[in-house]
Formats: sequence, C-alpha cells, structure tokens
Amino acid sequence: MTRSDPRRRIPRTDHLLADPEIATAARRLGELAVRDVVRDVQEAARRGDVDPDDVQGAIRETLARRRVGTGRSVLNATGVVVHTNLGRAPLSTAARDAVVDACGYVDVELDLESGTRSRRGVATREALLRACPAAGDALMVNNGAAAMVLATTALAAGREVVISRGEMIEIGAGFRLTDLIESTGARLREVGTTNRTHLRDYAAALAEGDVGCVLKVHPSNYRVSGFTAEATIAELAELTAAQGVPLIADLGSGLLVPDATLPDEPDASSALAAGADLVIASGDKLLGGPQAGILLGDADLVGRLSKHPLARAVRADKLALAAMEATLVGPVPPVTEYLHADNERLRRRAEVVAAEVGADVVPHDGRVGGGGAPGVPLPGWAIALAEQAAKALRTGTPAVLARVHDGVCLVDLRCIPATDDEILAEALARALGAVRVSGATG
Repeated sequence: MTRSDPRRRIPRTDHLLADPEIATAARRLGELAVRDVVRDVQEAARRGDVDPDDVQGAIRETLARRRVGTGRSVLNATGVVVHTNLGRAPLSTAARDAVVDACGYVDVELDLESGTRSRRGVATREALLRACPAAGDALMVNNGAAAMVLATTALAAGREVVISRGEMIEIGAGFRLTDLIESTGARLREVGTTNRTHLRDYAAALAEGDVGCVLKVHPSNYRVSGFTAEATIAELAELTAAQGVPLIADLGSGLLVPDATLPDEPDASSALAAGADLVIASGDKLLGGPQAGILLGDADLVGRLSKHPLARAVRADKLALAAMEATLVGPVPPVTEYLHADNERLRRRAEVVAAEVGADVVPHDGRVGGGGAPGVPLPGWAIALAEQAAKALRTGTPAVLARVHDGVCLVDLRCIPATDDEILAEALARALGAVRVSGATG
C-alpha cells in the first residue's frame, strides 16, 4: 500500500470505537455487534465501495438503523385483524407498559406483605376470573397447544380421548390436533362421521371404552355445511356428567363473552354455562393479549391440572402474565377496536390518505383471522394501487403488508392506528415512486 493509497485514510478501529455516537450504540446493541458493523464498513472502504472519509458517517448511519433483534415492525394493511404471520394480536399500550415494568425483578411468586412465596401469577388469575365469572378457577400456560397437552396428559394419558371425526382439525403449517393429543400417550377414540356426529355416538364410546375425557373442538379456518349434525355442549355435558367423565371444550379463538359482531363464534362464558367442565382458549387471538393458553373451568379440575408436573414445563413467563393482566383490566385492546371499527370513519381515513398519493378507494372486506369466525366479512375500505406496489411496500421502511387480489394491491387501514396515517401516506408515496422508476428503467 503506497503513501498515496486512499485506503490509508480509513480510520482505525480503536479510533472509531471511541466516537461518542458509536460508543453509545455499543451500549445499546452490544460491543460485538458494533465491531461487526465497523469491520464491514472498513472492508467496504478497502474495496472502494465507501470513500475513506465517509467511513465514520456510514458506521453512525448504519448503527442508527440497527436494532438488537431482527424482527421488523410492520404496518398491517391486509384487513386481517388476527394475522398469524404478523404475530397475531398486537398488544395494547397498557400491556406493553406492563411488560416493560415486568422486565426487572417483579413479585411474580412473592407476597410482599408477608415476605413469603405465593401462587404464581395471582393477579392474572384474578383478572381472568373477573373477565369470566362462570369459571371456578383459571390457569394460564404458554400457548393453546400447551393447554391441550396439559389437559389431555393430566386427564387421559393411557386412556381414551373421545372426539368427533368432524372436529379432527389441521391448522397452519401442517399442525394436527390429533397428532398433538396422541403425543401425550392418550388414545384417540373417533366417533361419528365427517359431517354428522350424534349424541348416541358419544354414548356408545363412553359405554365401551376407558375414557379419560370427551373433547369438543370448535372448527378453525373452515365450516362444514349442508347435511350436518353435531352434539351440543349442553347435550354432551348431561351425558358426561352421568358418567363422571370431564368434558373439555376447545374454543381456540379466546372469546370470553359473546360478541354481537361474531354471533356464531363460541365464547368461554357460554360454554361453561352450558356445562363444559374445562374450556381451552388462546390469549393472542380475540382476547387481544400475549401468546398464551387459557384454561377455565371447574376449580377442582383446574387445580388438578395446575399440580401436574407438566404444568411446570408449560407455565407462562412473567412478561406474558403481566401483559395478560393489563389486557384484561386495561383499556380496550387493539384487536377489539379493529373488529368494531366504524365503517364510515375507515372510509374517510382511506380517502384522505388516497388523496395524498392520487389513488382510488374501493370497498374491501376485512377478516377476523387466526381461525376466528371463518367466512365472516368485516366491511370496510381499501386504497387500490398497482400490484407492483405490494413488494415495494413490504420491503420499505416502515414495512407495509398489503393484500394483493385480482392484480390489485389493496391497502386496508382497519388494523393501522389513525396516528400512523401520515406515516402510511409517506410509505405509499415512496413505494409508488419506486414502481414508477422501475417501470421507466425496466
């Protein structure tokens, strides 16, 4: 390397790490991560991709954009409220604040008054019972699948779980409820047919087999219609009570009380009132909280589950407990707001944003998502853009996920806070600009 070689002007690593902005970034991101960025920019300068005089500024700019985690924040413009690929329910501000407070030491298993150990997550349990008074007790585990594993292991390991063939569901990513249950050591006892299962089918199974529990599953992501029949929870409850066999209702979506917007979606309160001994629901769907499995029902039964050794392996962590409590006792969570968004207000917001980018507004039905209320439309509006804008929006900053349908990119504002409308408008303008440039150079 000669004295005139511009690479001699590349700042030394120790000089760069001493820069106040870079040192601050090291405290936020970690020293190893910052050293990697420094090394990458220095290498780019050696290749001639970065001017040596711009190395320090390039490092500062890169670190300013860098986050500790790799997950990117996304504006959900699909109109799907509980979007599994986007992490399902967005937490409320109250839940986020509760998570931050719980990041340090917290009395998750401590009675501060007496100074002795207490039951884990007492406040969250009490909040669940206030939200669903029909339940004798409540238990929260780390997700819905864990709740099912715990229940079937504790009640039916080595015995039979009776389930209708029409309720042996498979959901996303090839996940089958039946595989999960069989992994616990329980034996599946299939009754009825795909479209018709009668009470007498369950009665025959109870009379013939060694049954640990009867499982009633609410279908997710599909509907069976036409020539159909099923036994109701109330009918099953009378039958199972006479046999002394627990009846479990897996509702999935996490609705605790009836919602007029979703008249056919089952809720925990109604299921328990109808006679279910145990209800299983998810915390991060219609409940609008963190990922969790919620078990509600008979106090003795829930207590039996909570004492099972597996309960320790699937218990909820302090952050999820804090977020769930805040979701239940705090203001209305975003999921509830989005489900009940005012149609006329959505139209006005869409028109304002569309006017800024010269686009049209068209009717667009949103969806509940997450397996909740399949086929139920949520009437609303969307900004219609060229299909090519979808990728530019996804890969922009912020990332905006829109829906592509019939060759049109549809931007639905239902699940975007009104406070982000201006940010969305700017993102749309950048994406449309990128599409125009691409078209001109293509």
